[in-house]
Amino acid sequence: MIVHALIVAGGRGVRAGDGLPKQYRALGGRPVLRHAVAAFVRHPAVAGVQVVIHPDDAALYDAAIAGLDLSPPVHGGTTRQESVRNGLAALPADATHVLIHDAARPFVTGGMIDRVIAALAEHDGATPALPVVDSLRSGEATVDGEVDRSRLHRVQTPQGFALQPIRAAHAAAPPDATDDVAVARTAGMTVALVPGDEAALKLTTPDDFARAEVMLAAAMVPRVASGFDVHRFGPGDHLWLCGVKVPHTHELIGHSDADVGLHALTDALLGCIGAGDIGTHFPPTDPQWRGASSDRFLAHACGLVRAAGGVIDHLDLTIIAEAPKVGPHRAAFAERVRAITGCASISIKATTTEGLGFTGRREGIAAQAVASVRVPAAAADERVL
Repeated sequence: MIVHALIVAGGRGVRAGDGLPKQYRALGGRPVLRHAVAAFVRHPAVAGVQVVIHPDDAALYDAAIAGLDLSPPVHGGTTRQESVRNGLAALPADATHVLIHDAARPFVTGGMIDRVIAALAEHDGATPALPVVDSLRSGEATVDGEVDRSRLHRVQTPQGFALQPIRAAHAAAPPDATDDVAVARTAGMTVALVPGDEAALKLTTPDDFARAEVMLAAAMVPRVASGFDVHRFGPGDHLWLCGVKVPHTHELIGHSDADVGLHALTDALLGCIGAGDIGTHFPPTDPQWRGASSDRFLAHACGLVRAAGGVIDHLDLTIIAEAPKVGPHRAAFAERVRAITGCASISIKATTTEGLGFTGRREGIAAQAVASVRVPAAAADERVL
């Protein structure tokens, strides 16, 4: 059994309210689509992931899945069924089974995927489903009857199928099928019911997004890490500190622009996700980083945190120097760091060493940073390199 996942992400999501299509809206700091795709990318039984997108969403898609190993996306059609058909046609020749999943369901679990795949060993198709637990009554203004809920189910995705039969079923399907199970059943395929997961909700309305944010927040764990950097003084008339050009009697010497503040913050953020240090990503032996602006380093670290599903809660920086004085530039430093990181909570402090040590002798500047982030519990022990 060679299983591929097909993620349907070509809709507009108008019921979710104004703004980006819902599959590209931020949820816990990263796009909904990335949440949905990640579960299949990391599942050992899924050989590949194919996403179907709207022709207008190429830039949004590229940003959402940056760094993930996916097949090139295919364009959807005017209906979901047409989009699924396009996606099925794009799957590789060696694929034997497919898991069709809605991008608007960001919280699919590995257990759901396991159960669907296991059922495909004995059935043409399988769908995760939940029991209807509320009593059901028929009627309009008044109740006129009772509905037996014992045989009713709320179906979810991914819905799995043998690939060739579901291709044929979609080719012959009427245009009004409600989901892929309906297409399969119309073609006479057997579809097994396997246990779903209440957490795997579908995002449809603004209230769904609010509920999902609460669920995701409960599944986040805190990470705190520190960063430290030192650079010596050399001849010059200015230096770079926290991304701001500061007039001074000397400049800081380093392979890049030697911005100790941004370097310390970069290392702190990398530490929060176990991603090494600044030298891991930007080796001082590499000539392409000679004289480079350090905002690139900090932005890179922020991107890795977001790619891990992390949210930067607070950044604290202490600059250790006799001169230049930080006070006149504190607001500018904080604003520049805020612009680079997107973090609203920034603390910039300064101290001296009372004339002691290399900073006391005005030979250079040191900086110490602490970063606080939250990452999804499922990824808390995964390194992002």
